[in-house]
Amino acid sequence: MAESVWTPDSWRSKPIKQDVVYDDPKELEAVVGRVANLPPLVSSREIDRLRAQLRDVAEGRAFLLQGGDCAESFDYCNPAAIEDKLKVLLQMSLVLIWGMRLPIVRIARMAGQYAKPRSSPYETVDGERILSYRGDNVNSIDPAQRRPDPQRLLAAYFHSASTVNYVRLLLDAGFADINRPEAWDLGHVRNPEIRREYQAIVNRLTDALGFMEVIGATSSQASALNTVDLYTSHEALLLEYEQALTRPRPKALGEAPRSAGARKRPYEPATPPRKALAPELCDWYNMSAHFIWIGDRTRQLDGAHVEYFRGVRNPVGVKVGPTMEPAELVRVLDILDPDFESGRVTLITRYGAGKIAEFLPAHVRAVQETRHKPVWCCDPCHGNTTTAPTGHKTRSFDAIISEITASITIHRELGSRLSGVHLELTGEHVTECTGGSQELSHSDLPSNYQTFCDPRLNYEQSLDIAFKIARVYECEREGGSP
Repeated sequence: MAESVWTPDSWRSKPIKQDVVYDDPKELEAVVGRVANLPPLVSSREIDRLRAQLRDVAEGRAFLLQGGDCAESFDYCNPAAIEDKLKVLLQMSLVLIWGMRLPIVRIARMAGQYAKPRSSPYETVDGERILSYRGDNVNSIDPAQRRPDPQRLLAAYFHSASTVNYVRLLLDAGFADINRPEAWDLGHVRNPEIRREYQAIVNRLTDALGFMEVIGATSSQASALNTVDLYTSHEALLLEYEQALTRPRPKALGEAPRSAGARKRPYEPATPPRKALAPELCDWYNMSAHFIWIGDRTRQLDGAHVEYFRGVRNPVGVKVGPTMEPAELVRVLDILDPDFESGRVTLITRYGAGKIAEFLPAHVRAVQETRHKPVWCCDPCHGNTTTAPTGHKTRSFDAIISEITASITIHRELGSRLSGVHLELTGEHVTECTGGSQELSHSDLPSNYQTFCDPRLNYEQSLDIAFKIARVYECEREGGSP
C-alpha cells in the first residue's frame, strides 16, 4: 500500500508515545509559533555534507564517533563544559584515525539533547508521587518545578543556539588544530602496562605530526589538520518543537524528489516563506540539528515519530534493542529509506553485553537480505546500566568494552562491519562509571557523581574506549589479534 502524502504536520494524525501534556495548550501554540519564526540552528548544506559523509561510513570508507551527555542541562551551556566535550571528542577521533586509518565523522550529542523519555510519567521523591523529570526543555529537576512549561522550549532553542555558536567560534579559532595539540596527560592510567601501551600510541601520533609539520604538509590553511567538521544531534522527542524548526528548501529545477547529489541549490530562506510552498515542491530539513534519532520507546511503525522522520532530509538514527523483531527492523528501514540510500539510516544497536550475541546476528542477517545499506553503530552504554551497592546508577567499563568488541566480531563473522560507536560521555572528571584505566570501583562513585540522568563515561574512560577500539582495528589491519 502506498504511503500517504507527507507534510511537516502529518505526524499529528498518528498515535504518539512520550507526549507531553501542557496545562495551557494556547501558551504552547504561542511558543511553538515563536520558535517557527526564529532562524534555523544549522543549514541544509551542512546536513547534506553529513549525508555524504555517512554514505562513506555505510560503505566502509569512514567511521562514526557519536557522543555526549545522556540529557543536557541548560547549565551545560557554558564555555568550560563545551570546550571539555569538544576536546574529548577530538582527541578520541585522533586516536581512532591513527588505529583505523579511516576518516572519522564526529557527531556530538549536544546543542539540543534536552528531552528525556521516561518509562513512567510519575516518580516518587521523598515519599511523594510527582511528575517525572522529562528534561530541561519540559520541566525542572527540582521536584517543586515539575509542571511542564512551554517557555522551556524557547529556552531550549536559545541554549542550543548559544552552544552551536560557541562550537563554531572554537573551530574557527583553531581549537581543533592538531599542529599544537593539548598535552596528553596519561597520569590517570594506574596499570603500568596499559600506560606504556597508550604512551606508545601517543608517541607515534606526535612523531607523525611532527614529521608532517617539518615537510610542510600541515601549512595549508585549508588543511584537514587545522579544522574539522563537528555535527550536532539529539533524540527528536518533542515533535511540536521539531516541526517548528522543520524548514523547506525549494527543489532545484528538474531535480528528482529524493536525489542525494551535490547539485547547486537555490537560496534557502532563514525562516518559513511568507507564501507557503506545496510540500511536494520542497525538500524539508529539520534545522534544529544535523542528525536526529528515534528512541527505543517511540519507534512504533504506525506512530507519530516514524511518520515525522520519514519526510525529513536529515540523516536519521533508530535505536535497535532486544525488543525489536528482525521483520520490524526491515519495515522501519522500508519506511525511512524507501530509495535505498547508503547511510540515510543509522542503526544504533543497544543490547547489553550479555544479550548482544543473542539478538544482533538476526538483525544483521535481516538487513543483509534487503537492499538497504545503513550505518551499523554500537551503543554499548544503555544496555549495561546497573545499580551499585551505594545506590548509584552506574555502568561497567568492562561491559561496555565487551559489547563493542562483540559487535565488531559478530559483524565480521557475518560479512558485515561495525561502522560506528554511540557513547554517553562527558569531558569532565566525574565518577559515574566503574572501571577503566583509573580502576574506579563502586566506592569511588560518590566522590564526584554529578549526573541527574544516566551515568556517563568520564574524560579518561572515554579516551580508554578510543585506545581500545584503535588497538582492535590496528591489529586487524596488521593481520594479528588484539
